[in-house]
Amino acid sequence: MKRLLVFVVCAATLSGMAFAADAEKVLSAAAQVISKMSSTKEIPSQVLKSAKCVAVIPRMAKGGFIVGAKHGNGVVSCRTSTGWSAPGFISMTGASIGLQAGAVEQDIVLLMNNQGKQELEGGHWDLGAEAVAAGPTGEAASTAETGWKAPVLSYSNSGGAFAGFDVGGSKLSVDQDTIKSTYGESSTLQALLEGQTQPTSAAEPFLSALKQAAAH
Repeated sequence: MKRLLVFVVCAATLSGMAFAADAEKVLSAAAQVISKMSSTKEIPSQVLKSAKCVAVIPRMAKGGFIVGAKHGNGVVSCRTSTGWSAPGFISMTGASIGLQAGAVEQDIVLLMNNQGKQELEGGHWDLGAEAVAAGPTGEAASTAETGWKAPVLSYSNSGGAFAGFDVGGSKLSVDQDTIKSTYGESSTLQALLEGQTQPTSAAEPFLSALKQAAAH
């Protein structure tokens, strides 16, 4: 039992170190996800046009032997009166008990309405059953099918195709350390998403891909 406890503690410590965000790498990976999403056209354009915010968690990892854990660093941008906001940095975590050998990576895309944006700005958000729903796919689908009843519509891509994906039970958190190191000590996620901060040059590929994918 002691050996097992030490193993779990050490694994958690190493995982925390591995999950430290690198702003430029996360932005670059997120831009690639958005470009891939745009080229497949599996997420309906009408749904994308209706989204208030778009969050991307690229290469979210899931794995483990005793506790199946999932974690990913990502970015989120929201519509403002002048276009898409400077991207804020977030993290997504969750856990499930069970024997899960190995690890799987998948790209996660979250589309949010106004309620979703407000919840995210609160800082820590548990994505319960009422907060998130698997998003519709295919151009024939529309927001009328979902009615944006849930604040978040979620999608996953692990094998080349985007599909609606249930991320219920996960938690979204603000990566305040990365936000401060990127934009300055006084920066906050809310200020970023409200368009009060100018994006960095490293964010341009992501914002350009997002503008093309989500249109106006």
